[in-house]
Amino acid sequence: MLSTSYGSFPTTRLRRLRHHAKVRDLVRETVLHADRFVMPIFVKSGAGIKQPIASMPGLHQFSTDRLTEEIESLQQAGINKILLFGIPSEKDALGQVSYSKTGVVQSAMAVIKKISPDMLIIADLCFCEYTDHGHCGVLSHIDREGVARVHNDETLKLLAKQAVCLAEAGVDIVAPSGCMDGMVHTVRGALDQAGFCDLPILSYAMKYASSFYGPFREAAEGAPKAGDRATYQSDCANAREALRECALDVLEGADMLMVKPAHTYLDVIYRVKQAYPALPLAAYHVSGEYAMIKAAAANGWLDEKRAVLEVLTAIHRAGADFIITYYAKDVAGWL
Repeated sequence: MLSTSYGSFPTTRLRRLRHHAKVRDLVRETVLHADRFVMPIFVKSGAGIKQPIASMPGLHQFSTDRLTEEIESLQQAGINKILLFGIPSEKDALGQVSYSKTGVVQSAMAVIKKISPDMLIIADLCFCEYTDHGHCGVLSHIDREGVARVHNDETLKLLAKQAVCLAEAGVDIVAPSGCMDGMVHTVRGALDQAGFCDLPILSYAMKYASSFYGPFREAAEGAPKAGDRATYQSDCANAREALRECALDVLEGADMLMVKPAHTYLDVIYRVKQAYPALPLAAYHVSGEYAMIKAAAANGWLDEKRAVLEVLTAIHRAGADFIITYYAKDVAGWL
């Protein structure tokens, strides 16, 4: 007879709590809610644009004049939180349009606030979509081995400008994602000095140099022209490093933390949540994770709905308080 502190067989039969769907619902430990999902949106300069993203079936780039349908569709599904990425028509070495009052994200926010005043807008704070070289900051040089060297402290100065510009445009949360040392400290200081003391920072605290970003780089038109991002994004083999990154960001003033990607880093999500249980933790279910399920489902190899719900439940179970996912609208309809 097997005995445990929770009882023993045959008196205790755990299958009793599994025999009926309503009982399973009642005792379910991890429950997904639509209000815990954030939908990324790609906004492109121009007019009349609703461009399908080939590597991300079902998703599009939108010009600001085509956002109404998408925002209203999200509202109807119960999604009231979005993450904006901008795709400008003009790029330069410093990504200067990212801190222009007439920038694509700044303009999109004005439109979205008119369509849906209650929509919570998070803005990605980075430069890869805005620079002509595709790196996440001021490019110092490409060395002889083809490695991109991004100037950390010069990039921080521009991040401060971008953060304040987005705040002035009405953003609800800024999310620095460029993996520069000191980025949270710099952004917090710039926002406070400009009078935006109450604007929260969602830090991409642990952003891995992942192979799962491929479709995003097509969607955001921000792939590096040379080299990669391994000198500033984190090595996929490292977990302890996540706690160091998070510790620094917390000290610098991060209000929320993020782990990206999600599905292949459940252990990191768990570790971060255990270390910082009081801080809201986001996980980003990224483009490659989305595309992987889409491709398998298109070939009939798995049930898309069941697979998505299982993956997102695992991410939530690991410790993520909210999830950024391209499946947000679909999942809201399934729940």
